[in-house]
Amino acid sequence: MMLALWHAPIYTEGIDPGARFPRERYRLVRQSLETGATRERFAFRHPQPVAIEDLRLVHESSYVDAFLHNTLPEEAMRRIGLRPWTGCMVERTLVLTGGTVEAVHHVLENGGIAGNVGGGTHHAYRDFGSGYCIFNDLAVAAAVARRDHGVDRILVLDLDVHQGDGTAALFASDAGVRTVSLHCGENFPFRKMMSDHDEVLDAGSGDGTYLAALDRVLEHEAERDVPGLLLFQAGVDGLATDRLGRLALTREGLRRRNERVYRFARERGIPTVITMGGGYGDPLETSIAAHADVFRQAVEADEGEKTCA
Repeated sequence: MMLALWHAPIYTEGIDPGARFPRERYRLVRQSLETGATRERFAFRHPQPVAIEDLRLVHESSYVDAFLHNTLPEEAMRRIGLRPWTGCMVERTLVLTGGTVEAVHHVLENGGIAGNVGGGTHHAYRDFGSGYCIFNDLAVAAAVARRDHGVDRILVLDLDVHQGDGTAALFASDAGVRTVSLHCGENFPFRKMMSDHDEVLDAGSGDGTYLAALDRVLEHEAERDVPGLLLFQAGVDGLATDRLGRLALTREGLRRRNERVYRFARERGIPTVITMGGGYGDPLETSIAAHADVFRQAVEADEGEKTCA
């Protein structure tokens, strides 16, 4: 079975080479997937820009308009990062968000798993961006799923090392979207929001502590009503080699994480969309390998195969 993945070169090319952000990871993850043993199992699709009315489902119109017309205040741009901004930053942001929205349409129409080789922009709030995130693709995709497909229960499972603060804030009073975040407490964002379920890890936590916390999360979620959609923010910045992570996870630990999530979704028949999330490894190759694992394991999970113990 082929795994549908959304990606565009502008994910990398839309970020200035001088920005303090590992822009090459998007290109390198796709390259890894296209040259590996499972290369024939991926169906890459080029996303279209997200519709502006879709952005307005979760973001203030004034913020959306200011970004689109390049009139954001200097302070707002600095808070987002990714500077210096390129002339195609608007296009990049719309296409990146569109990739997650299109993947959601795909799984809600066909079932199974799909992914965006990008996205997971969970630090964006209703009226401002933060931490490399301009619009919150997870929130936009959840709102579109509800509007266009009538999905009344959505689970956002955020396993990036940084709390999904923007997503938590956006859905704080929305019973239809459940936000779950497993993250390092001693890390950005330094002012945390309250998710529906937060599991907070100490700096330096390794595989054992991390996987025990994840098991608690999944056991708790298994006792709840089955959601109609799972949005999996699959950041790999918990790696010990990550310069922004502050956890001590191994690649194998993350593989075990992925397997648990996919098994949880498969056993309950939950349509699942993967977003790439963070990865700032030093060397960057450690993040690339872990990101690629996320998608390779998804191919196996979509066929009901066991990926690792």
